[in-house]
Amino acid sequence: MSTLLSINVNKIALLRNSRAGDYPSVSTFANLLLDNGVKGLTVHPRPDQRHIRVSDVFALNEIVRSRGDVEFNIEGNPFAKPMQNTVGDYPGLLELISETQPTQVTLVPDNNSQLTSDHGFDLNSDFDRLVPIIEKIHAMGSRVSLFMDPEPEQIKLAKQVGADRIELYTGPYAWAHTDDTLFEQYRDASLFAGSVGLKVNAGHDLNLSNLPKFLSIGNIQEVSIGHAFTVDALLLGYKEALKAYSDICQ
Repeated sequence: MSTLLSINVNKIALLRNSRAGDYPSVSTFANLLLDNGVKGLTVHPRPDQRHIRVSDVFALNEIVRSRGDVEFNIEGNPFAKPMQNTVGDYPGLLELISETQPTQVTLVPDNNSQLTSDHGFDLNSDFDRLVPIIEKIHAMGSRVSLFMDPEPEQIKLAKQVGADRIELYTGPYAWAHTDDTLFEQYRDASLFAGSVGLKVNAGHDLNLSNLPKFLSIGNIQEVSIGHAFTVDALLLGYKEALKAYSDICQ
């Protein structure tokens, strides 16, 4: 099966934010990606708006809707509080979802002090408060994916809490992808998710070196790649980098 490649444009926004103005433009870059065959865009707007801003979310949503055949994936912590910022206020994840109705919402248990997402949900702790949130997101028309570690007992709870998919946090695999035992843990977790009725996405530090082996698992619906793609775009040019990732996903 082929895997949908969703490009995370957070790092384009981070580069833009290092100067005043709108250069490089996240919207322009998104259009370039879509013009070259990308069928998925991902953003992870954090409350401090360190990279993707609320205004970017709305602009990209309009671009995706104008294309018709592109998936928009918004990631974020559903428990994060609204925050006032000099570049515009962050209203909270559910408010953003309500106003944009993306194809997919990926819920992630990060916090403002983390450099990046680095663990999945502990559903023994978060189950009860996630249930109504997932119900609300479904009522808004978006599917729900939960950011999870490759742990079958937690994945079973992800199904019970109402998620449609999980996104396997692939950081540990990416850092040690030659470790067959670790790979087998991810493979088994992915297959287990399928057995309980969950589709499987994956993301975090996947790149041209470690992605082919990971996709050999065979039932990965979608990968979200941002940091590595941005680096490879600098090294290879964005068209060549995009072709390299697309070829692997096909």
